[in-house]
Amino acid sequence: MSTLSEQIHAVLALDPAAPAIEFHKAWTTWGELAAIMAQIDSLLEGAGLPAGTRVGVMMRNNVLTAAALLEIVASDRCIVTLNANLPDERLAADIIAQKVPVVVGMARDWEREPVRAAVAGNGCAGIMLGGPSGAPAEMVAGLEQASGADLLRSSPGIVIEMLSSGTTGTPKRIPLKATSFAQGIDEAGVFEGRGPGEPPRLRRGVLLVCGPFTHLSGVFNVVNCVASGRQMCLLERFTVDDWVDAVRRHKLKVAWAPPSGLRMILDAGVPKADLESLVTLRTGTAPVDPKLAEDLYDRYELPLLQNYGATEFAGAIAGWTLAEYKERFAEKKGAVGKINRGVKARIVDPETGAELPFGEVGLLELRSAQLGDEAAWVRTSDLAVLDADDYLWIKGRHDNAIIRGGFKVQPDDVVRAMESHPAIREACVVGLPDERLGQVPAAAYVLRRDAADPSAEELQAFLKQNLLAYQVPVRFLRLDEFPRTPSMKVSQPELKALFGVPA
Repeated sequence: MSTLSEQIHAVLALDPAAPAIEFHKAWTTWGELAAIMAQIDSLLEGAGLPAGTRVGVMMRNNVLTAAALLEIVASDRCIVTLNANLPDERLAADIIAQKVPVVVGMARDWEREPVRAAVAGNGCAGIMLGGPSGAPAEMVAGLEQASGADLLRSSPGIVIEMLSSGTTGTPKRIPLKATSFAQGIDEAGVFEGRGPGEPPRLRRGVLLVCGPFTHLSGVFNVVNCVASGRQMCLLERFTVDDWVDAVRRHKLKVAWAPPSGLRMILDAGVPKADLESLVTLRTGTAPVDPKLAEDLYDRYELPLLQNYGATEFAGAIAGWTLAEYKERFAEKKGAVGKINRGVKARIVDPETGAELPFGEVGLLELRSAQLGDEAAWVRTSDLAVLDADDYLWIKGRHDNAIIRGGFKVQPDDVVRAMESHPAIREACVVGLPDERLGQVPAAAYVLRRDAADPSAEELQAFLKQNLLAYQVPVRFLRLDEFPRTPSMKVSQPELKALFGVPA
């Protein structure tokens, strides 16, 4: 069986003149993509940075960044993700802390003086993408060599040091083994119709990639798309207009969007005719309220296939295929899908660790080569239910519960009740400190288009029809839009700050 690197290079060589990646409605061919990757590799080798080198990448959705990520993976180096959307000082501080020997980024990010100063101060080399010379990649003037004495140059066996989403707190950088990442790409082949060990070939159809590269799903989709030999339409970021335009122009049969994006599509009233080419929708990054899936089906007659994964898992570990959806969705409603081949799952008691029977709620544990150690069970922070057919339901996060005077409130239960209100498009619930009760739930929400804003009293009365008294939020906050992480999840630390809770 070929390695992931061999698979990527074999696909690139199949038909160099064929289109590979569309970005800003301009195509880059497989041959042009291979040439950009080779140029980046030459610059790294010239700076004395061989296989195993940690390469900091200022992540932006761009075809040149995609080429850099592909080359780092294919040359057995290690991607260290740097969020280019951070303010100058925070990005500079992260660069200083990571001590990578080289930083790669778009020309616009090299114009940020604190960022450039951080790279120079560390003694890092710098590679500019899309600079004024017109070359796809070139060394940054004055940063041609990695000269710092205390740089952390290598990370053997690691393909990516990826920041977690930071949904519930400060993002953590998680090292992913190259073997686990490659296993995840191999397991994802079932959704591309690609079997293990299948010879490389170019496939028909275009894959829409709109997930941010700062999230593992963005990087994973780029690598998986190329390894599968499929054309890619890359969006700089998700917007309803750009997403719908891509679906129409490419007559897509399958399109991915985050759950928040799907809500935006519904709220925007996108005509059914604009999505007539689609056979199904896909989503991930967060569990989906079954009501959202129902609304999408009622409006567009499109099944919504979701998957479940996390940065720590090097990709998805459960999901729906269209065939499974047609056969089992009615009886498995609300499930995130079936556990992937090669993955074992079980549910355990959060306190004792004892394995629980099928159908009971507990902590999810997983075992797979994709997780790094095929023999060891890895405990997640997710409350889940597993059935005898290996279908998985996610019920919330165990570590995200709000303890109100000794009563446990699961935010997801309250969110579902909030979003059943006809005026509310999206909701999020956080715990606020309380001197008497310890914590109390508070809810923020975004209205549907043209909906009237209900009063706090009206919302409390509505929620009491479906929730216990201690679950009902004590405060409500209407927002035009939520503060979000790069993966478009709601940023809970930033939301708490809007309620007046210090970070």
